Formats: sequence, structure tokens, C-alpha cells
Amino acid sequence: MVNVKETLGGLEWSVKVADGSSRVLTPESGPLIRRVQLGLEGLVLKVWKFFKKAWDLGVEDPKKVIHCFKVGIALTLVSLFYYMRPLYQGVGGNAMWAVMTVVVVFEYSVGATLCKCLNRVIGTCLAGALAVGVHWIASRSGDRFEPIILGTSVFILASAATFSRFIPSVKARFDYGAMIFILTFSLVSVSGYRVDKLFDMAHQRLSTIAIGTSMCILISIVVCPIWAGEDLHILITRNMEKLANSLDGCVSNYFMECASSTDDEEDFHKKLQGYKCSLNSKATEESLANLARWEPAHGNFSFRHPWKQYLKVGTLIRSCAYCIEALNGCIGSENQAPEFIKNHFSDACLRLSTHTSSTMKELAVITKTMTKSSKIGFLVGEMNNAVQHLHKSLESLPANIPPAQSPSAESSETDKSTSTSTNNNTFAVPLMELLPIVTVASLLLEIAERVESVVDAVTELASMADFKTEKAEKKLKQKQAIVNNKHDKEQHQASQEELTMKALQQV
Repeated sequence: MVNVKETLGGLEWSVKVADGSSRVLTPESGPLIRRVQLGLEGLVLKVWKFFKKAWDLGVEDPKKVIHCFKVGIALTLVSLFYYMRPLYQGVGGNAMWAVMTVVVVFEYSVGATLCKCLNRVIGTCLAGALAVGVHWIASRSGDRFEPIILGTSVFILASAATFSRFIPSVKARFDYGAMIFILTFSLVSVSGYRVDKLFDMAHQRLSTIAIGTSMCILISIVVCPIWAGEDLHILITRNMEKLANSLDGCVSNYFMECASSTDDEEDFHKKLQGYKCSLNSKATEESLANLARWEPAHGNFSFRHPWKQYLKVGTLIRSCAYCIEALNGCIGSENQAPEFIKNHFSDACLRLSTHTSSTMKELAVITKTMTKSSKIGFLVGEMNNAVQHLHKSLESLPANIPPAQSPSAESSETDKSTSTSTNNNTFAVPLMELLPIVTVASLLLEIAERVESVVDAVTELASMADFKTEKAEKKLKQKQAIVNNKHDKEQHQASQEELTMKALQQV
């Protein structure tokens, strides 16, 4: 028997059991608890995946973690001007502008930080000086003409500065400075109309901005500097290496089809697609080259290092990558040449791709070590010989394919005309069967020609940047080895003397 009673929370259901006792029925809470538990587990799993990705990112590129700590150090030091009373009284309530400056101008690389800092300082000083001058002229023109002069000056200068941001040369290097110029001039001109102590306000703003920018420059250069020029140098070198690996992979996969048996399939696919990195690196190269011009001399890079030449080399590398992309398309094409034609040209094509990739790898070594190589001339000569060999194979295409390997020759033995052609070791090959292999061969010839242009560009870079010769590099390594040996011997002698002195003291 079921009884229903009204309670404060709603209805209470009870059931009488056979022994006369009653039991109160409560709603099952299992499914709700299970849903909450699953939701919490999903949230914890998402948080764990997020932290794992963040950890992997930090392990993969520790420079990003270092940059985060550098920003934290700069903000902490600048914040002292707001926390400590003597420093706060020196800069006044505008100390917060120093904190804002650090947040805005501190960038990942030294070049980007210097670019923004100098742009901000120059734009602020120039705009502040013009605003003060316009304010001085307007204040002596009477109350009637003062707002008109100020408004007209804001309109003219803001319009001119905004138009300058569309000029490519200005946009590439001074876009941020033009924006700061517009902001500062507008603020000073408008606020100067109501503020009496305009010079004091301008002085405090300039001092706080100078504090913030100097702190950013100092920490960016002194504490684990990250150079944009070095990143550009490494990027160009890696693109050369990836291009060479992709060329080898494409040609071997087309003719031999043994990639899955020799290498791991995933690694081979990465090498095969490595050329795409150079296709997508144009914007990065231009940005790094622009930022590298702001950097001081560091390491092997002088103050006026030819960064524009790196852009030229990168452009030529991309031209080779476009050909490799077309070559890669031939692998998956439905229109394939017969195997007997492939086998006939495999030796010449593989030889050319091997010498071309070897030349590209040697260029990568030259650029990476910044050392002139004596082997590059020999490698270019071998590549040109392979080009001539492939040219000869193409010129003698109809006559040099063995007729015994041709299925058309085997099926037409009874035909008199065909038998005559086989006796003369020639036969007619359909044009559609020749087109795929001719396309591959022509692409390889074009790649070799473009690689030779890369050789000329790298040679010009070596001359402009004054790369070291191999002999000078060997002498430098020998001297360094001698110095290291002397240092090790001195340390060993010092440790022996120390042990001897301890033994004598114990005696």
C-alpha cells in the first residue's frame, strides 16, 4: 500500500512492507551524481591537456619561456617607480606610463624591442615638440582663434601621418612611430587647451617613457638576448636543408618507390613535405630582416650585415620549392609513364637529383658556418654534367628505349612493319606515355638551373658578409684547441698541487 504525505519540500512517498513496517521512497540520485562526475572528469582532462601542450611548447622552444621571465622582470623593476615613494615623487602620478610602455614595447626579439622603443621615443618627442610649438602659437592668437588653430593642426598633421603609414618604406620600419605621433600630438594638443602646466606634464610623460624604453632595451640585450638576425640566418639554412631532402624524397619515390621500406613512413612524409616551409616563410623572412636592421653588432653579424641578401636567397629558394611542388604533384598523378620508360630514365634523373641536393646541402653548410667552401665549385660541375647527361637521354628518347621491354613490341611480332622496326631497334612510343616522364625530367632541369642561381646568391652573400675561408677556420679551431689544452693542463696541475698540499698537511 502506498501512502502520500505533503511535506515542506513537496510530496513524500511511503510503501508498507509485508511485515507491517513502512519505508520512505527517495528519488534516485545516481544518474545525476554520475553526470556531475563525468563533467568534472572532462574538465580536469581538458585542463591537463592544456597544461601538457603548454609544457611541450616550453620544452620545444625554451626561448619563449625566457622571454616571459624577461617581461616579468622588466615590469617588476618599472613598478618600483610606483611603489617606492622617493621614485614616485620624482616622476609623479605619470609613473603608470612607464608600466604601460613596458607592456606595449617589450617584444620577443632584440630587434623588435629596439624598433618599437626607438619608434615610441622618436614619435613621442617629435609630436610633443610640435604640439608645444603649435600650442605656443595658438595661445598668442587670442581666445577666438586658439581652438581653430589647434583643431586645424590636429587635422593636418594627423591626416599626413596617417597617409605616411600607407607608404611601404615607412610602413615597414616606422608604422608604430607614426601611430604614436598621432596619439601623442592629439593628446597634448587637446589636453593643452585646458591644462596650464603643459611643460611639466610633457616632461613627466617623456621621463616615464624614457624609463620604460631604457629598461626594455637593457633587459632585452643583457638577459639572454634573442636576436632576429640569428633567427633569420637559421631559417634560411633550414629551408635549404629541407628543400634538399624534399628533392631527394620526391625523385626516389617517383622512380624507386621504396620510401616505406627504408624509412619510417611518417618521417619520410615529413621530409617529402619539407619544401612547404619555404613556401610559407616569405612574411617571416621579411619581418625578421626588417627587425635585424635595428640590432647592434652581435656574434658573427656586423652592424651593417647584408640582411637584404638573405631575402634574395629566400626568394630563390622559394622558386625552387615551387618546382618541387609541381614535381611532387607528378607522384600522385593518374597519368603515369610505363615502367619500362621510367626504368630507362631513372638513372639520369636520380643522378641529377642527387647532385642537385648535394649542392643545396653544401650551400646550407656554407650559410650555417659562414665559411667559404672549396667543394661548391666541384659540386656545381657535377650537377652540370648530370644536366648534360639527362639532356642527351631526352634527345635520343625514341631510339634508345629497349624494344624488348615494350609491351607494344611484344604484341606486334607478327606485324611486318613492327618486326622491321624491332630489327632496327626502334619503335613508336605513344606521346601520352612520354609526357609524364618528360615533365619530370624538365622539372629536374629547371630545379638545377634555379639551384645554380641560389649558388650565385650565396656566393654574393659570402662576399658581402666577408665569410671566413676554410683555412682561416681551421687555424682558428687549432688555436682554440691549443688554448683549451693549456687550460686543462693548468687545471690538472692545480688539482695535483692541491692534493699534494692536503697530503702534506695530514702528515
